[in-house]
Amino acid sequence: MFDHVVLSVSDLAAARDFFLRALEPLGVALVADGPQGVELCRLDSVSSLCLRRDATPTTPPLHLAFTAQTRAQVQAFHRLALAAGGRDHGAPGLRPVYGPTYYAAFVIGPDGHNVEVVCHAADT
Repeated sequence: MFDHVVLSVSDLAAARDFFLRALEPLGVALVADGPQGVELCRLDSVSSLCLRRDATPTTPPLHLAFTAQTRAQVQAFHRLALAAGGRDHGAPGLRPVYGPTYYAAFVIGPDGHNVEVVCHAADT
């Protein structure tokens, strides 16, 4: 649905490193890098996340949810996001309140935003 989302961040290097590490299991890579910002996306997609350096970052809490194809990707995201400095906001697991196969994990990122990765497939 979205072409891109722009997120203003207080520390561009920290945000870039966090999102690259945390979203690596989803195939997200750096596709553009400049002095004012970076663009991240899957190489097979046109949708992207743009991180822009700004003295006044986007006011948290913003909730960003990314789609995973497998539950293993959700688990890897959670592990890598925590290793990259994120704060646990919900371990990988089923969230039946959202649907019978809604399997997600949540981490608070460097600027205080709630970053989620969700898999809708049944037990993958």
